[in-house]
Amino acid sequence: MKYLSFILIILVSASFYSCDKEESVSQEEQLKTDIDKIEAYLKSNDLNADKTASGLHYIITNSGSGAHPNLGSSVTVQYTGRLLDGTEFDSGTATFPLTNVIQGWQEGIPLFKRGGRGQLFIPSYIGYGVSGSSSIPPNSVLIFDIYLVSFN
Repeated sequence: MKYLSFILIILVSASFYSCDKEESVSQEEQLKTDIDKIEAYLKSNDLNADKTASGLHYIITNSGSGAHPNLGSSVTVQYTGRLLDGTEFDSGTATFPLTNVIQGWQEGIPLFKRGGRGQLFIPSYIGYGVSGSSSIPPNSVLIFDIYLVSFN
C-alpha cells in the first residue's frame, strides 16, 4: 500500500510539473504566429501594408521630404506604441541614435523621410522578444505610430 501511495504521489507531482512547464516555440514558429496576427489585424482594420524580409509590416501615410536616415543617424521621433489589442504602453517624443533601439525601429525608421508619418507593425523577435519589457508581455507584436521629426 505504501508503494502504491508513493507511485500515486509521483504521478500527481509529474502531472503538475508538466502543466507548469512552458512549451518552447522556435523563432520561426513565433515569427509565423506574429505575421499571422499582424495580417489578421490589418485585414480586420481594412489596412494595406508593405512588408520587409524580416516580417516588419509598415504603412507610410506621408513620406516626408529629403533623405532617409540610416543606422548611423540620430533621430527625433514622436511616437505611440501599442499592443495589437490596442493597449498603449508608451508615447512621447524622443531623440536617440538608431543603434540604441529595438531592431524593428532600426529597420523601420529609415523607411521614413524627415516629416514622414506612418505605422510600424513589429513581430516580437525584432521587438522585445521572449523577455518582453516592463509593460510589454513576452512575444508581443507591437504597433508604433511614427512621426519622424528630424535626424542628423
